[in-house]
Amino acid sequence: MELFKIFALFVFTALAEIIGCYLPWLWLRQDRSIWLLLPAAISLALFAWLLTLHPYAAGRVYAAYGGIYIGVALLWLWAVDAIRPTYTDALGAGICLLGAAVIILGARQP
Repeated sequence: MELFKIFALFVFTALAEIIGCYLPWLWLRQDRSIWLLLPAAISLALFAWLLTLHPYAAGRVYAAYGGIYIGVALLWLWAVDAIRPTYTDALGAGICLLGAAVIILGARQP
């Protein structure tokens, strides 16, 4: 159960970062409202706060988070941008998720 909580926290952390970066992208690349920067800033602040909730040392969290982020970003690509990830996208994400699992499961101390 603890592993599920950590994974869910990583997913929420990734979503906060992606949203915080996607909204300014909409403003800059698709000429959307500048008001998108306000929820973007809130989302990025949430992202930074969520990183502090992880039970491991910061460097280990950042390393493992990268693998989870890649998987969530590809799901975002599919769900929001309506672009289906390729086989190589899925393979790369799987390798990264395996790396993240090795880091988290191998952690002996916070």
